[in-house]
Amino acid sequence: MRFPMSGRPRGPALCILIAVSCLALPVCLTSTPSYALSEIQREDLPSPVAPPPANGNNAAPGATVPMPEAPGGKPSDSGQPADDTDKSEPKTPPANGGITSPRADPDAPPPAVVYDLDTLPEPVKRMHGLIIEACRSGDIEKLRPLIGKGEAMTQLSLGDIDGDPVTFLKSLSGDGDGQEILAILEEVLSAGYVHVDAGTPQELYVWPYFFALPLDKLDPRQRVELFKLVTASDYDDMKQFGAYIFYRVGITPTGQWLFFVAGD
Repeated sequence: MRFPMSGRPRGPALCILIAVSCLALPVCLTSTPSYALSEIQREDLPSPVAPPPANGNNAAPGATVPMPEAPGGKPSDSGQPADDTDKSEPKTPPANGGITSPRADPDAPPPAVVYDLDTLPEPVKRMHGLIIEACRSGDIEKLRPLIGKGEAMTQLSLGDIDGDPVTFLKSLSGDGDGQEILAILEEVLSAGYVHVDAGTPQELYVWPYFFALPLDKLDPRQRVELFKLVTASDYDDMKQFGAYIFYRVGITPTGQWLFFVAGD
C-alpha cells in the first residue's frame, strides 16, 4: 500500500498504518533485547557483589572472607588468622642432644654395633633379662617393679604422663591390654645395641642400635633388622627427619632402666 509523500494520511489509510505499527511493535520489543544481550562481552558484565557479612560489620562489597582459624592458631589483632607457619629450615636432631634424643651423627664414626649380651656389665645384663622375661610373660604388670617410682622411675614419654605408668603403657598398646607394647619392647631389646658416651655421666647402653646410626647408611642386612620394628613408609619418614625416632630403650651402667620412649 502506498501513501502520499506529503500531507497526512486519509482515514482508512491511517487506520491501516496504525494497525501495522501495533503489530510490529511487539516483535521489536521481543527480538531486540535478545540480540543485544548476545553482543555483550563477558568483560563488560558487572562484577558480582558479595553479600554483607552476617555479623553486621561494614565490610566493603566484594571483600575476601577470611578463612577459619586453624586449630591451635592464635588470632591476630587485625581479626585475620595469625600466620604461625614456621618459615625456618626444618629442624634436625642434635648429634648428641638430650639423653633420649636420637644420636645419629653423619660426620662422626658410627659406634660399634654389639649383639653379644655377655659383653654387657652385669647390672645392665640383669635388667635386660628381667625386661625380656616380663615381656614374654604377656602380663604388663610384671613391668611395674622394673619401672620403679619417683625420681628413679623409667621415663615412658618425652612429655609428662598423668597417673599410673602401667596404665599409660596400656594406652599406647593397640590391643588395650598391653600385649602389643610388650611385643614392641621385646623386639627392641632383641636388636643389637650401642654403648654411647662411655666414661661420662651420660654413659648409656641403648637398644636398638639404629638410635646412633645414620639411617641412609644402613646396609641391606641392617635394613632387614630395622623393618622388624618399622614399616618402609616409617623408614622413609625417619630418613627425612635424619634419625631413628621409633621406640628405644636406655639402661645405665648401674642397671637402671632409664627410658622407653618414641618420638623426637
